[in-house]
Parts: sequence; C-alpha cells; structure tokens
Amino acid sequence: MADGSGPGRMTLSGVVLAGLILILIVALLYLFIAQPYWFPTLASEHGGRIDSLFMAVLVVSGIAFVLVQGALGFFIARYGENGGERAAYWHDNPKAEAFLLITTAVILTVLVFMGQRVWASIYFADAPANATIVEITGEQFSWNFHYPGPDGQFGRTDTKLITNTNSIGLDRDDPAAKDDIVTSNVMHAPIGKPVRVRLRSKDVIHSFFLPNFRVKQDAVPGMGIEVWFTPTKAGQYEIACAELCGIAHYRMRAALTVDESQDAFNKWLEEAGK
Repeated sequence: MADGSGPGRMTLSGVVLAGLILILIVALLYLFIAQPYWFPTLASEHGGRIDSLFMAVLVVSGIAFVLVQGALGFFIARYGENGGERAAYWHDNPKAEAFLLITTAVILTVLVFMGQRVWASIYFADAPANATIVEITGEQFSWNFHYPGPDGQFGRTDTKLITNTNSIGLDRDDPAAKDDIVTSNVMHAPIGKPVRVRLRSKDVIHSFFLPNFRVKQDAVPGMGIEVWFTPTKAGQYEIACAELCGIAHYRMRAALTVDESQDAFNKWLEEAGK
C-alpha cells in the first residue's frame, strides 16, 4: 500500500498506536461530557453568553479533532508497510482542497462573528444608568476599592497624596471626599444590579479577574478602563490578579461579596464608612 498499489496490512505497532489514539479520544470525550474540571459556578448575567460561545467553539473544534484523529488511527492500523515497499507521491486534489478550505473559512467566519457579537454586547454597550459604580486601583500587591458616600460623588484623588494610610491618594479636604469609602481587598455589590467598575493601576499592569462572573480586564498604569457586569447569585467570590505583576503576585487576592439585597449592601456601606 505504501507505493499506492498494494492493499497494506495490519501491523502490531499500528494497532497499538491506533488503540492509544482511541483511548485519547474516549478520555477527552468523557472529560467534555462529564465535566469534572470545568468553569466555576456562573454568577453573572452576561457570563451565560460567554459560556455558550465557548461551548460552540469547543464543540466545533472537538468534532474536527475526533474526525482527524480517528482517521489517523484508522489508517495507521489498516495500512501498514511490509518492509519492501517504497512510498508513493501524489501532488494534490484541487476539489478536496477547495472543499476543505471553503468549509474551514465558513466555520471560522461564523465563529468570529459570534464572538464579535458577544464582545460588543459587553464592551460596546453602555452600562445602565442605575449601576453601582466602584473605582478599583490595583497595586503591588492588593486591590483598593473606592465607593462614593451618601452624596453619590467621588472625591478628588491625587497621586501626590498617596501614603501608607491613604492608598489611592484621596483628598480629604475635598467636600465630596469626606463621606467616601475606601477598602482594601474587600468589595461588595448588591445582587441583580449592574456594577460599573473603573480600573486603574498605581505601578505595573494588573488584571482584574472574577472567574465566576466571566470578567477579566487589565488595569494599565496611566489609563482608566471601565467594565461592567450584573451579579445574579449572592455569596462570596474570589477576585484574582491574572497578570504576573511581581514577586508577590500570589498574594494579590481579594473577595467580592454579592449581598442578597440593596438594603444589605447599603448596611455594609454604612458600617464600612464609620
């Protein structure tokens, strides 16, 4: 068969390798169906669209993987060499190449447009007017959360005012800053209400990562970047830094508590402001 004219033959090495490929395919299918290692519990409104897109990409690439690896295993097992044949060479098959090229291009184009649609719904859509606004400043190696007080206005900040006890440089002489609330590594938000986050960094690039909310956005020095999400499940969730930001990067963890009601959130704000 190697010269294109013989029937080929079964070989032990070919059958063993084909068996290993089959085991790989079955194991991966099990991991995909049973999902023992999967995303953390979804807790945001827009996260469902991201998960659906991820699943679509995974299904398409999974089908291609099974077909290609299955064909590879079949040919390895079925068409072994007999030790005395020479390999044959054939140039191309224009029809087959055109079919594969067009099919691949169509599938990838559809996936790209699906991704663009989800991306636009998150980053190109304005946050609702009633969103809870939080200014977040990343630094080596903690997250600082800044809430406006009862007046609903953020006080002025200035990097020249940053000290060990004033991590974001809040100007307490500014009337709007007198009732502001600043916490370190502790964030709260009410359930069912959009949260509008304004991200900044004091030193290097950090990455604000909420796995349960499918939110990940870099915080870049000198830039203010906004992202928003709507919590759908009350509870406490991890905030991580997804950017290697220094020798103590592992310490840059915080907690987001989604309060079960607006009243519970307001009560926390009142206690944090004392």
